[in-house]
Amino acid sequence: MKKAISTMICAGFILSLIACVGSAAPVAVPDKNDKNKKEAAQEKIIIPKEVKTAMEAGLAARQPVKTDIPFTISETVVMPGPQQVIYVYFLLKVKNADLGYALPAAPIVADPTAAVPPAKLQAKGHVFVQFYKLENGNAGPLVKELYIPAALESDATGYDPEAMDWYSFGYPLPPGNYLAAIALTSNDLTKSGIQYYEFSLPDPAGFTEKLETSTILCMKEFRQVEAPEAKIGFHRGLLSWSVARITPNLTKTIKVGDALDLFFFIYGARPNDAGKFDIQIDFEVVQGDKAQIKFAPGQFQSPLVSLPLPMTQSLEIRTGDKVENKQQDLAAGSYVLIVKMLDNVSGLKGEKKIEFVVE
Repeated sequence: MKKAISTMICAGFILSLIACVGSAAPVAVPDKNDKNKKEAAQEKIIIPKEVKTAMEAGLAARQPVKTDIPFTISETVVMPGPQQVIYVYFLLKVKNADLGYALPAAPIVADPTAAVPPAKLQAKGHVFVQFYKLENGNAGPLVKELYIPAALESDATGYDPEAMDWYSFGYPLPPGNYLAAIALTSNDLTKSGIQYYEFSLPDPAGFTEKLETSTILCMKEFRQVEAPEAKIGFHRGLLSWSVARITPNLTKTIKVGDALDLFFFIYGARPNDAGKFDIQIDFEVVQGDKAQIKFAPGQFQSPLVSLPLPMTQSLEIRTGDKVENKQQDLAAGSYVLIVKMLDNVSGLKGEKKIEFVVE
């Protein structure tokens, strides 16, 4: 059942990804009472008083006092950041109708007979975030305030106002334990929803006894853009990390015959004297206590790993003295992918398990 694997992102591109990971610049906060936009853009980050008061009112009990725009924080994703910080991405689930998607005003066209592209539904709002140090289970010092404008679009065809979609934003923070207070408001600030979320970020330099990974993403789509975001963005259905735009497969569900496309970073690996990494990864798919696919060991020259694993089995069929090799797609069912890592430079090892479904 051994199958060969190969990396899909060259070392040069990987290094460029890591090199240009940095803090997206914050943006000025709108003030509904401030008519001078130029002056507002030059002010420090300030969360509007009424929003800030509501965020702090439920902080101690972790109970939101504003639920006009209900949302949940389904999970967080961690990715490598510059130097000794880590990017944390928050995934928010929101009902489309609560975001106020609507058709914009029809534009005035010079030629009424010209073909006009289908209009997209648009929604505008604001995201406000307060990061607190978590001390003995309570909110400690305020570490950072963020304002993120939300300018969203959706195709009108197939739009379902009752559907729940997910949105994300990410920010780099030093290692530590945190409490995030997140407010999602309407464009005029009259409606808002608030949620609180505790999370921990490990110290990248602290993995001296074993290898660890960032969140192991199963990807639906990966694309590269020319430059990282200049300002923090609020995105629908994707993660914006450095020059990568990743659409993750959050349910880790694939079709029969599809590959399991992985993306993750290995912490604790050390470069050799020549500055090169030498990491071995063994992938194995099991169902219960039975091995289904065992891949030949893969050699990686970077701690950033991206590759599709083909979910096909190599079977040996014996008929008397005759042996026939047959390729067969992994059947529908629930499986576990075991990822065993070995750093050939330091000797450190690590292991991760990912549950996924084939349907």
